[in-house]
Amino acid sequence: MNTGILSRLTTSNGINNINIVLMVLSLVAAYILPFEVFLFSYAVLGPLHYLTEISWLEKKNYFIKSKSDIWIFVLLVLGITIGMFNQQSKFNSVVASFLFSGFVYALVILYTQKIAIKLLFVVLAFMASMIFSFNQYPNFPYLLFAIWLPTIIHVYFFTGGFILFGALKSKSLSGIISFIVFVLCAVVCFVYIPDNFGMAVTEYGKKAYAFFKFLNVTLYSAFGFGTMAPNDSTMLYYDTNALAIMRFIAFAYTYHYLNWFSKTTVIKWNEISKQRMIIILLLWILSVVLYAFSYKIGFYALFLLSMLHVFFEFPLNHQTFIGIGKEFRLRIKKS
Repeated sequence: MNTGILSRLTTSNGINNINIVLMVLSLVAAYILPFEVFLFSYAVLGPLHYLTEISWLEKKNYFIKSKSDIWIFVLLVLGITIGMFNQQSKFNSVVASFLFSGFVYALVILYTQKIAIKLLFVVLAFMASMIFSFNQYPNFPYLLFAIWLPTIIHVYFFTGGFILFGALKSKSLSGIISFIVFVLCAVVCFVYIPDNFGMAVTEYGKKAYAFFKFLNVTLYSAFGFGTMAPNDSTMLYYDTNALAIMRFIAFAYTYHYLNWFSKTTVIKWNEISKQRMIIILLLWILSVVLYAFSYKIGFYALFLLSMLHVFFEFPLNHQTFIGIGKEFRLRIKKS
């Protein structure tokens, strides 16, 4: 009996159903404790996700023609990380350019193996971003690439892309339903905005969340709620619209991580050597200990790894949306 239940849960439909449950649970948790749920997910689930996904991407050759192409990603991430540790660094003035260049480069390397062409597009992308003021806050390109691409776009829109592509490719009704539920969960965050709902953020939560608050500030304006000052703690933690933003962020991050682990039997990221698995688990335990000791130390210690997994995933992100386009074109032709 137990074997039969397990076998059903590991089928495509079973995994889709599990994910629907995980979406709802993530949403409910985000309503009750938005800040603390995010902080827990980011500190506990996040590092294990980075480590296991980077390991899996390496096994899959990063979904590119030549594994050596990732070194451009590494250099760009090192520049961003240096800026994170040194606020006076000139790298901070070109963060959006680095992310834009990496995103363009990830698309180019899917189609060519010629080094000159790859480097040309990186240089052209960087120059274009400088000419069109991508690095000036609050210009839209800055918000899109420096703030949203490595955060909410990565955890929500790219996750949604994976769900939709999987559903279209497998022609799965349960997959389509899971995608609809995924979208509706985000919509609910902005439709149902109750007053005095859930538990108030703790003082620890306020202190730890200081590293992420700029995301909330930019999304608050983007969703048309008005203007929120970065240092306005009262609005950030208690304004009803600001809490709607936070619920969305908490839901997106929490489900993003849970979605990855729920698909273990499909993508088989766990099929690695015992030695590699032990190293991953030890690094994960160390990461959680660092966050438990000091959220600040954990955040800075894991920043490089976090950004690397975002950049390394860019080629797969491009392939996913290219695949979605192909699936829709096939359906249009058949109709």
